[in-house]
Amino acid sequence: MSFSGKTKEELARIETGKNCCQLAELAALIRMDGTLQISANHRVALNVESESAPVARKLFKLAKLRLKVPVEIAVRRKLRLKKHNSYLVRVQANNDLLQELGLVGRDLQIRPGIKPELIRRQCCRRAYLRGAFLGGGSINNPEGTYHLEIITNDETHATELCKLLNSFQLGGKISPRKNWFVVYLKESEHIAELLTIIGAHAALLEFENVRVLKDMRNQVNRLVNCETANLNKTVDAAVRQVENIRVIEEQIGLDKLNEPLRRIAELRLEHPEVSLKELGELLVPKVGKSGVNHRMRKIEDLASRFQKSLREG
Repeated sequence: MSFSGKTKEELARIETGKNCCQLAELAALIRMDGTLQISANHRVALNVESESAPVARKLFKLAKLRLKVPVEIAVRRKLRLKKHNSYLVRVQANNDLLQELGLVGRDLQIRPGIKPELIRRQCCRRAYLRGAFLGGGSINNPEGTYHLEIITNDETHATELCKLLNSFQLGGKISPRKNWFVVYLKESEHIAELLTIIGAHAALLEFENVRVLKDMRNQVNRLVNCETANLNKTVDAAVRQVENIRVIEEQIGLDKLNEPLRRIAELRLEHPEVSLKELGELLVPKVGKSGVNHRMRKIEDLASRFQKSLREG
């Protein structure tokens, strides 16, 4: 099962205690996945379809507990593509119920966005976000890129959902995608905080474990890359210094150099693999890295003059 699927399964098992929170979570689920059906005899039903058995069970249970109206659930086998089961929860509705869920206004016209009364309390805001994620959310496996999104077909609902996320300082953003609107989070800290807010504690632990391992692996890689770069620089500099010393040796001999330059040149030939700092520690008395570097620059200048004379001659 995917990380997103496991997260939804965990959330679907949460017992929503307060009546206000039950209504908020149920309203979000229906808003995300529900459709209105009006029969020939003007009877109204809410149909909510899901491919997740735990989500369908949660929806059925909340509807039975909170709405006190007939609720049915049916299982349908899809014949195309992945051939997964599809679960249809049908709720017999009336005008009062539709208004209570925030689906229509007092004028019985379809109401966009989130009914303010549903998210008046902090606990209800958490429940609404949980329902919205269960109905239309997904989260990437943290082994890959960090990304959590909730998809809705209502721009007003997307805007208010994003505003609700940001009431918890989560940095939510909206992106249109064909006929849909995607409310998303990309920062790992914000995703972890949302998992805490909606009660996905087991998913949060797995997310944080993976995040710590990734951060540690990235830090080790950065250190290794830095060490490798420094080693390459040391090797390249040593090769160039040896070449300069060989030029001087061929042209005038190292014995013609003054004592400090001669000694550092001989040490470099004897120890081509060591750094400037290590080279300075081999001298008697010891010389610091800057002192060794100063002598190497003098040797390089002298070798450059000899090479220039050879080219011109």
